[in-house]
Amino acid sequence: MNHALLIIDAQQDLMDGSNNEPNVYKKEELLQNINTVITEAKKHGILTVFIRDLDVAEGKGAGFEIHQDITVPSNALIFDKKATSSFYGTPLLNTLKDNQIGHLVVMGCKTEHCIDTAVRAATVNGFDVTLVEDGHSTTDSLNLPAEQIIKHHNSILHGHYNVDHFSMVRKAEEDLFNPLHNNYR
Repeated sequence: MNHALLIIDAQQDLMDGSNNEPNVYKKEELLQNINTVITEAKKHGILTVFIRDLDVAEGKGAGFEIHQDITVPSNALIFDKKATSSFYGTPLLNTLKDNQIGHLVVMGCKTEHCIDTAVRAATVNGFDVTLVEDGHSTTDSLNLPAEQIIKHHNSILHGHYNVDHFSMVRKAEEDLFNPLHNNYR
């Protein structure tokens, strides 16, 4: 089975905050974990795909770019999206199919929006998913602090399934490109 690393909305203004929003919860840890997993992906020749949200920094300038502290592989693919779903209106699905990907490792921002949507959409589209437990983040909402949002999604997305494919939640330090899904089929 081929694997891909999907890093969603890990953009400068979204992670660091801007005039409109604060920085994401545990930003430094998130950046470190993203870089750790990128290093593992590079070691194994894993396809790495970044998704950028065109709503961040109005889709332009330094605030729109992938966070400056993330080591972007030279062969990484970068797609821009206009919707919450990384699959909507982007070449992501075709790219994954063309590369015969069966397993996605998902990281990035924001937990309750684009991360949740990507995990669910991926399972519907025929992919097993590993959501990196300490590899996604968000900001406080009106009702819940970011820490609770993250914990809640790690809980509800672990074992989330759509017919034949499902998601698991694992830590960045684990062997993420050795998926455990088949142990539970």
